[in-house]
Amino acid sequence: MKNTFELAHVGINNPDAAAAQELCDLFCLMFNLGPRAGRKSEFAGTFFECVRSQYLGTHGHIGMSTADLEAAVEELLAKGFAFDEETAARFDDGRLQNIYLAGEFGGFAVHVMQQPRP
Repeated sequence: MKNTFELAHVGINNPDAAAAQELCDLFCLMFNLGPRAGRKSEFAGTFFECVRSQYLGTHGHIGMSTADLEAAVEELLAKGFAFDEETAARFDDGRLQNIYLAGEFGGFAVHVMQQPRP
């Protein structure tokens, strides 16, 4: 069975925290979005993650979400894609929360994440 994936956000690398905040403020103004500070990023709504540094991906990253991350990982592995195990994050109960695919795609890193459960 094929998994359904949804675009969660686009992560944009910035040289520093000030540049990330400036870009976040611009996206918030442009698209009437609310700002939110993350651990490593400033978020403009849920669409734009303005990373406070040069992180994975030459240009940044694309975050994709799915309802069953473990099954999605198995599907992607079967299709020949690999994962960067060092980027794996887990929930407190040990379930996989998110993980980056190995490599770049068009200058972007890609990570897949577990959608929140209803």
